[in-house]
Amino acid sequence: MCRLLLLNHPDGIDPQRHLDAFKKICKDSPEYQGHGWGCAWLDSKDNWQFYHNILPIWDDLVDEFPKTRVFLVHARSAFRDEGIMVENNMPFEDGSNVFAFNGELRGVKIKAEGRIGAEKIFNYIKRFDKGDLATATRKGVDIINKRTRYIRAMNFFLADKQAVHICSLFSENPDYFALHTANQNGLRVVCSQPYPLLDQWNTIDNHQVLTLDTLTTEFQPSI
Repeated sequence: MCRLLLLNHPDGIDPQRHLDAFKKICKDSPEYQGHGWGCAWLDSKDNWQFYHNILPIWDDLVDEFPKTRVFLVHARSAFRDEGIMVENNMPFEDGSNVFAFNGELRGVKIKAEGRIGAEKIFNYIKRFDKGDLATATRKGVDIINKRTRYIRAMNFFLADKQAVHICSLFSENPDYFALHTANQNGLRVVCSQPYPLLDQWNTIDNHQVLTLDTLTTEFQPSI
């Protein structure tokens, strides 16, 4: 099972201290998180940029990420240790949207393109996007939920340049699968686990699909 991190500050933030804290979370995780990692960020012209590496996140010494308004990170734990290649490391992208996933679904009855399950979910949800990605996300999650025999967890970030759509859904082990958020000094963080750089963390409720407005760092009401 993977780990997720989202940083959002409308005026921009240097992500390195938070990335270092996230690396420690991944290294100390009870489940191995060392099958590579990746991140995505918006540059000064609001274009998505990406970095992926097959190394375990805690062994990668890269530290040159720029100040950014939105920074997403995914550390991978490959299902059954399969498909361990940098091409399968998230975040995935399609030119406009960015996707990072943590979870496990069993008995999924949907048809979608993709090398691995996470990419199939990404492509399936986009199918419903008619100009409103928040609505598409909620509709896609609802259908996947109904057409899946068992969802151990389905947590993800689906981002465009204005918002990040966040799904928190799990059926077991809330200590591991629950997402957590903090909002401090203009910085909004969503992470798989709280870390000491911030205080006043709150747990995002299970069975929630939320939209984070990245220009205000506020969550829009779930429908």
